[in-house]
Amino acid sequence: MVALSGGAIRQDFGLSDGAFGALYAGVTLASAVALAGLGGLIDRWPAPRVVSLAAGLLAMGAAGLGLSPNLPVLALSLFLLRLAGQGLMLQTAYTLLGRWFSAERGRAVSLAALGLNAGQACLPLGFVAVAALLGWRSAWLGIALLLIFVALPLARHLVVRERVPVEAVRSGPAEGATRAQALADPFLYLLLLAMLPPSLISNTIFFHQVHLAESRGWTPEVLAAAFPPYAVATFLCLLLAGRLIDRFSALALLPVYLVPFGLACLILGGVSAPWAAFAFMLLYGITDGISLTLFGALWPEVYGTRHLGAIRGAIVAIMVLGTALGPFLSGLLIDAGVPFSGIVVGMGVYCLAVSGALLLVRRRLIGHLRGRRFAAA
Repeated sequence: MVALSGGAIRQDFGLSDGAFGALYAGVTLASAVALAGLGGLIDRWPAPRVVSLAAGLLAMGAAGLGLSPNLPVLALSLFLLRLAGQGLMLQTAYTLLGRWFSAERGRAVSLAALGLNAGQACLPLGFVAVAALLGWRSAWLGIALLLIFVALPLARHLVVRERVPVEAVRSGPAEGATRAQALADPFLYLLLLAMLPPSLISNTIFFHQVHLAESRGWTPEVLAAAFPPYAVATFLCLLLAGRLIDRFSALALLPVYLVPFGLACLILGGVSAPWAAFAFMLLYGITDGISLTLFGALWPEVYGTRHLGAIRGAIVAIMVLGTALGPFLSGLLIDAGVPFSGIVVGMGVYCLAVSGALLLVRRRLIGHLRGRRFAAA
């Protein structure tokens, strides 16, 4: 919704497109660094306290954006929105799901991701309607009030009771790697190479979508019309991925989920006809639906739940850094004369290469990760 307010923010504060983009990139990177430090709170604090902190910071960011009189307050407000919204809120939700569910973790994560997708689909429409009626600042103040008086009490009620999977009750205290152990594990970075593409590549392509459409002679409506197939594919694959993960494990699904996205990039980069946009969005939706579930189920499966919040905080920080670099580096390549279509093809080859590498080392990877035992302390 920050993007929906972008034009008004630039106008009110006299910012160019580049200046606003640089400001937003800066607060995004700062929020990633802060999340790496705050991610471990969910391992030490009760869930209601962490939820209250996340919702409170998010409400402060929304209110600050609505009231911001100058650039420093604007920057601080955007920082709080990024830290609490896409940071602590999701971090807390996925960590609790990973800790509270075991046998049906995939299904639990997929259902939660459906709620996230529903919010992404519906909330922008509501924001646009309120902003058109009352102005963008009033819309953000309304969001702050909803967070304090509706979302926060409801969220606290839902997490007030600690849940422990049956398997954990039988096996005793939770086990898992510490953050230092996880970051020292070379296989973590192989897993990150596989988990980065959906967000990194999609951010890069959508950031330069106008350039791509102009280079192909497509109208803006072509890309807009391609979103319904994406939404349907994402919805169906969210549900399917949860069942597959519960049956086969997240590690078993990891080597194959990037194949549709790799093919999507090859089509988008190599075909100039408008149908390429529809094929890309459909295939991307398949990978994106699976990735949303994988991201919640993979890390507790690999590194346990004892220090899951701290580990996820570090992982999210690394992934945010990667996604921030994607549009920047691709922009430099475009300025250097490299066709964007060639960049997209290269990203498709990357997806397929990572899938192939994971398939080659799959047995060794699973044996290495599942064969370890971490101390409970």
